[in-house]
Amino acid sequence: MVNREDIKNYVFETYGLKAVQPWPETPNNEVLRHDSNKKWFGILMDIPGRKVGLSSDEVIDVLNVKCDPQMTALLKSQPGFAPAYHMNKVHWISILLTGSVPDETIYQLLDFSYDLTVRRRAKGNM
Repeated sequence: MVNREDIKNYVFETYGLKAVQPWPETPNNEVLRHDSNKKWFGILMDIPGRKVGLSSDEVIDVLNVKCDPQMTALLKSQPGFAPAYHMNKVHWISILLTGSVPDETIYQLLDFSYDLTVRRRAKGNM
């Protein structure tokens, strides 16, 4: 089961990036962002389960990633996913880090989010 430390290690090993803690009052809310353009491609949070549709207020870890709108609509209907907590619900999805989503799927979605938010070169600069 992937946890927040696994995700942070993966991001560092794959992209050479470290999670940042932009809000001192909530140090467990960490942003994954590009160094070059500062765009976010992931957010790690710990939130009460009810905020993402669970029947308990037990605090869980959640990873928000950016997605294609069609993919977001499809994923919201699957176990382990919820409309993005505190983000645009068309372009972002929350992945509940509770073991209900396969590890490989989490990493694929994180990679997809990274690719969606990376700065693209202008066509004339290739």
